[in-house]
Amino acid sequence: MSSAASTGKADVGTAFGKLRLAGDIIRQEAIDAVLRCSGSVIVSGMGKAGLIGQKIVATLASTGTPSHFLHPGEAIHGDLGRIGRNDLVLLLSFSGQTEEVTRLLRPLREMAVTTIAITASQTSQLGHSADITIPLGQVDEACSLGLAPSTSTTMMLALGDALALVVSRAKGFAMIDFARFHPGGSLGRKLAKVEDLMRPLADCRVAVESLSVADVLNVVNRPGRRTGAIMLVNARHELTGIFTDSDLARLVEQKQFDVIDKPIRDVMTREPLNVVAGTPMSAAIDLLADKKISELPVVDRHGQPQGLVDITDVVGL
Repeated sequence: MSSAASTGKADVGTAFGKLRLAGDIIRQEAIDAVLRCSGSVIVSGMGKAGLIGQKIVATLASTGTPSHFLHPGEAIHGDLGRIGRNDLVLLLSFSGQTEEVTRLLRPLREMAVTTIAITASQTSQLGHSADITIPLGQVDEACSLGLAPSTSTTMMLALGDALALVVSRAKGFAMIDFARFHPGGSLGRKLAKVEDLMRPLADCRVAVESLSVADVLNVVNRPGRRTGAIMLVNARHELTGIFTDSDLARLVEQKQFDVIDKPIRDVMTREPLNVVAGTPMSAAIDLLADKKISELPVVDRHGQPQGLVDITDVVGL
């Protein structure tokens, strides 16, 4: 192994060792301060630290802690007015001497706002002045010049996210809360309820089980979007079976043409798999995958069909 590679591994090992030590210093006081905050966590940092701060803001906000980013340069030109007495300010600066950040210390102190600093040393101007300091320790940056913020910003991000997630867990932030903050995109669809994404009953094929196969196919024949399954119900409109296009194709292949005039209940799949309205979409997707089925009826608590989850609607989720 080359000496350069060996040195690189040593630097990374040292950095992560210090990160573990810094993690130990996310003491209960820092966690308690965020938990006590009845306003928002305002995160501020300059340059690369500011970009890391914006990511920490995103983690806080999406896991149950209201949070906003405040550019330190804009803050000293009027945006300090965005900070309320119930807010908490998280300041990021590896050196602890970044002028734009340290200039915020006096006005924040005058506003009696609690401050938490993530910085290299508690003896820096920022580390010394903040109410709570999480020291990273002195580390070597990963770039060949030892100058570009890399190791330090990675540690900042890890600690900021760790703080956010510990607080989230302490608040009892649950899956349903996460879903509320992530309604869009693939993640939002996975966290949605089945009724949010199912095909509504008006778009589904439903028939009474006592009808013949021929009559059912005639009754449920409709133009436009269709599912590959017919939900069968009894006189109380309770789901009793399902008959799919694959079932029909199998009967034709087996030349069982005589069943066309028999009640569809004789050839339907009885007591089909189904989910109750309110079930997470992720559970429905798992059921489709595990059982290798293409259609999944959605019923209410009385067992009456409400809609259908079709695999073509959830591919890619």
